[in-house]
Amino acid sequence: MSEINDRPSWEKYFMDIAFLVAKRSTCLRRSVGAVLVKNKRILATGYNGAPSGIRHCSETGCLRERLNVPSGEKHELCRGIHAEQNSIIQAAFHGVSIKGATLFCTNLPCSICAKMIINAGITRIYFHDGYADAMSEEMLKEAGVEVIRKG
Repeated sequence: MSEINDRPSWEKYFMDIAFLVAKRSTCLRRSVGAVLVKNKRILATGYNGAPSGIRHCSETGCLRERLNVPSGEKHELCRGIHAEQNSIIQAAFHGVSIKGATLFCTNLPCSICAKMIINAGITRIYFHDGYADAMSEEMLKEAGVEVIRKG
């Protein structure tokens, strides 16, 4: 029987779930997972990959890789949708309010995701790894979204 002290903190628990969600990713370059949480309850999850009903990059190949597009640039040149976007869309699709929610994400969101996060009313982000997008950090800070690196 494990000790009660072996229980993970809520932050570690939800971040571990984000890493599990990332395993569903169909992106050939980076696997990202996102979990939206409010009052210690999971509202929605998302991983990065092609939209529903569209062939995955594992089938079509990666256009960004073929064009040597650096990470954090020209997001529009991708078949996939980001994990953070997918989690927000899943919540909307199922009619779940995420205003005031916390996002647990394996990576710091890009600037496109940051804009969606701000307008969706997400108030805090826990992330594990950085991302090459200084604009994202600037916008989140200006909007008052708390950003905490865990990892």
